[in-house]
Amino acid sequence: AISGGDASLATLEAQSEALHQQYQASALKLSDKRHKAAAKLSKLVNAQLKALAMATAKVKIALCPLDDTSAHGLEDIEFLISTNPGQAHKPLSKVASGGELSRVSLAIQVVTALTSTTPTLVFDEVDVGIGGATADVVGQLLRDLGDRGQVICVTHLAQVASKGHQHLQVTKIAHKKTAETTLLELRGEDKIEEIARMLGGAEITPQSLDHAEAMLGAA
Repeated sequence: AISGGDASLATLEAQSEALHQQYQASALKLSDKRHKAAAKLSKLVNAQLKALAMATAKVKIALCPLDDTSAHGLEDIEFLISTNPGQAHKPLSKVASGGELSRVSLAIQVVTALTSTTPTLVFDEVDVGIGGATADVVGQLLRDLGDRGQVICVTHLAQVASKGHQHLQVTKIAHKKTAETTLLELRGEDKIEEIARMLGGAEITPQSLDHAEAMLGAA
């Protein structure tokens, strides 16, 4: 084994070079597909953001070249966003607020829903800073996602809540030394009353009940 070391080393170096060439060929094909997919995905996501009251926001997917060989290809992938015209694109995690992050995430999930394998999606405060027709759009998008997988959404808007297949009411009760949270599934009249409360406040009126029933029926 010692006397044949040079020959073995030469063989291993040749194998290593051949494998490196195979890796480069595969990685370049992957990079080409990534560039095409990034352009397509960002265009579709930005179209969804307009419907989510983020018309001035623009998402861009950056492919950042790596210095070393990686099992995942030649680049890192980073989502960038510009929330106002004229602003440079910056990392999504550093620029967007909680509500903006939820809506960008929602837009991405809607676009990729047909090919996504994520079994459960959780959205918290996806309705921050929106209302009216935009809230209705958000609720419908969440419902559409719920047809393909499990979606859990925390919301304070009746337009969003009314689109849910199931409704859970969360209540926090504070005692002198402790606090507890209860979770109650709402059905039938209870569901209508809760939507009416979200619409009209503490006092539930016949008008708010009729409106709540109509919203649930429309969903």
